[in-house]
Amino acid sequence: QVQLQESGGGLVQAGGSLRLSCAASGRTFSNYPMGWFRQAPGKEREFVARIGEIGINTHYADSVKGRFTISRDNAKNTLYLQMNTLYSEDTAVYYCAESRYAIGTSASGDYTYWGQGTHVTVSS
Repeated sequence: QVQLQESGGGLVQAGGSLRLSCAASGRTFSNYPMGWFRQAPGKEREFVARIGEIGINTHYADSVKGRFTISRDNAKNTLYLQMNTLYSEDTAVYYCAESRYAIGTSASGDYTYWGQGTHVTVSS
């Protein structure tokens, strides 16, 4: 099994930036694609970004493209999400997750392990 722990959330003004981290433990981190998802109050969980095992292939939701950057440091067993130019619509609980497949997807059901989430609040 793998354990995932997000950190870095908080309160930020619109237009500001935050960097989320996801620390992994329990098994080899570099074997699996990883993703970030978010869930806003009263809404379903949605895909934000994903990254391949070695950090080359990335894919973003249209709503965050050009503002968010996903990355990973396999030596540190850590996944990151750099969020710039934040909008109030980005307010949500952000989750990192590990894909069950060798090729990452945007479907939450294709991810096996999830962190507890970190809250991001963007004030307008």
